[in-house]
Amino acid sequence: MSERLAIAGSGAIACGLAAVAASRGHVTVFARSGRSCDKAAEKVHALCERLGAHVNGNVIVSQDPAALTDATFVVEAIVEDPQAKAAMWHALDEHLPEDAVLATTTSSLSVSELAAASGHPERFVGLHVFNPVPKMELVELAFPPEATEETKQRARALCASLGKTSVEVPDTPGFVVNRLLFPYLFEAVRLQERTGLDAEAIDTCMRLGAGHPMGPLALLDLVGLDVSAAIGRTIGVEVPATIEALIAEGALGRKTGRGFHRY
Repeated sequence: MSERLAIAGSGAIACGLAAVAASRGHVTVFARSGRSCDKAAEKVHALCERLGAHVNGNVIVSQDPAALTDATFVVEAIVEDPQAKAAMWHALDEHLPEDAVLATTTSSLSVSELAAASGHPERFVGLHVFNPVPKMELVELAFPPEATEETKQRARALCASLGKTSVEVPDTPGFVVNRLLFPYLFEAVRLQERTGLDAEAIDTCMRLGAGHPMGPLALLDLVGLDVSAAIGRTIGVEVPATIEALIAEGALGRKTGRGFHRY
């Protein structure tokens, strides 16, 4: 791997990225609490075992920000909330090397605004990886205007070293994939609302008829209905009433065991 990678976060994206990185070198995962550390260590361990148990020794999971002092490329992968992301960079700033590239895995927020909040826009990048990270090849790269050419080259090189294909995209809400994808996903929900078709029927039609690897309602469950609603609001697409109702019930998709499907 071309960088000493560190990841701040303990969710599915953070752990998936850590597992991919661990198969190619050493990676540090920073979590903000003991409970988050334990959950992240368990998730990364399970993912690493699927990739090859020997890579587990390549992962350090810590709640001590001092563990990031030798990182050259730091990826923030926490909740899609600009204030939370800004607070994370503020808390980590004194512990990070002055030449470290700073990245965010945001799927919908303004990279330029997050870059400004980091205090170091010249070495900032939007590094949008897709879930599940070990399987998805694409990384959307979005740069603020201040980003240096060195920052861009290092971001591209890191993606290549992780076995990913990077595409530079404009810093627009949803970038390319989510900008085009979520209107389609939400239309599948509206079709269900209008017709009463069950989720399995809609998903089977799109898998077998359109060649999609996963149906739209199953994909919403995988992303998380709360995350999907947040993306929809950010890109200016009306969130279907069914999604809002499921969120209110605590049925957020796979991570809670129920969404459009049961797990």
